[in-house]
Amino acid sequence: MTQNKSYALPIAMMFALFFMIAFVTGLPSPMGVIVAKQFGASNFLSQLGFFANFIAYAFMGIPAGMLLERIGYKKTALIAVVVGFSGVGIQFLSGQMGSFVVYLAGAFISGFSMCMLNTVVNPMLNTLGGGGKKGNQLIQTGGSLNSVAATIVPVMVGYLMGANAADRTIDKANPALFIAMGIFAIVFVVLYIMNIPEPRLVGKVKIKHEHSPLSFRHFIFGAIGIFVYVGIEIGIPSTANLFMTSDLAGGGLQMDATIAGSVVGTYWFLMMIGRIFGASLASRFTSKAMLSAVSILGLIFILAAILFPVTTTVSMPVFQSNISFGLAKVPIGIMFMIFCGLCTSVMWGGIFNLAVEGLGKYTEAASGIFMTMVAGGGIIPLLQGKVADVTSYTTSYWVIFLCIAYLLFYALIGSKNVNKDIPVEVLA
Repeated sequence: MTQNKSYALPIAMMFALFFMIAFVTGLPSPMGVIVAKQFGASNFLSQLGFFANFIAYAFMGIPAGMLLERIGYKKTALIAVVVGFSGVGIQFLSGQMGSFVVYLAGAFISGFSMCMLNTVVNPMLNTLGGGGKKGNQLIQTGGSLNSVAATIVPVMVGYLMGANAADRTIDKANPALFIAMGIFAIVFVVLYIMNIPEPRLVGKVKIKHEHSPLSFRHFIFGAIGIFVYVGIEIGIPSTANLFMTSDLAGGGLQMDATIAGSVVGTYWFLMMIGRIFGASLASRFTSKAMLSAVSILGLIFILAAILFPVTTTVSMPVFQSNISFGLAKVPIGIMFMIFCGLCTSVMWGGIFNLAVEGLGKYTEAASGIFMTMVAGGGIIPLLQGKVADVTSYTTSYWVIFLCIAYLLFYALIGSKNVNKDIPVEVLA
């Protein structure tokens, strides 16, 4: 009881950081709509915010893990918070300066912070909870808050932009950026004055690694799966946002940013619902079965989104800025894209579990590689944006279709461990 009471405040701060990871990571989606208008950016260029944010993982994934082991949770988290504050602050300055390059620099620096925070928050919450079921419960709670932030940010920024396309400037998004910087500042102060357990810095056992995670075929396929998955998760709503705020059919079907933000927010809301149900289903079904099922369903949704004409519209329930549900008239293909949130919700966990199964002492090193592969969240949406420029928005979703098809391959075939002859136990 004493331990739980003592660590209540740092646990709350970790929850805040979970929230901030999704909040800051989600900003490039509505910001893409802004820069497309303010700077006259193409679909390809408007996705560079995501590219800058996620490509930072490729540079920082493994160093972040090394930093965690060398200086511990607290100092790594404090550095990450300072970097995050700076990155969001630079994005604010880009609006004042009217500079697309400065905006990209801010997104890139924010990506460094998000990578470091992702490396810290999961093991830190597990430690603060004392491991076991309590530690897992804290991580699951943090994951839910992550989904809440991902739901809120496109709705909030869409609301701030309003219906007038001419008013879509970074200045309009300033309240969201100020909120992010404010939370970062509060978390820094609280973490600085709190004592945090540092199990990595005491009693460490030197483990000899004769091989590496890359010695395992199923891990290599899984690492590619993580790269592909993050691209799917980000590419679907980001391109949908651009799609809805463009002239959808060349005939006046353009939606205002407020409604489009609500529709995209619904995608993240469905991800939250999927994670809640997925956590309960995980005790009944294997990761292979769950990943296979959601991949098949995702392929069906994306195929339907591509094949239905954009002139066919439906009224779908959307999560609105006043925290209620309302109806929005959207092309039926957009509705199927948003439904994919139910599928992407459980993909990360399934891929991760399948990829690290049987790795033993190589699991920690594998986590660092996974963080590097998160860079797919910047590269695949960029590729999709280029395809949209050359062809059309709907055609660009064939990129997503192929990515989901790969995950189905991984679940059914690529996840099998064929390297069981490699010793993975820690020798005393």
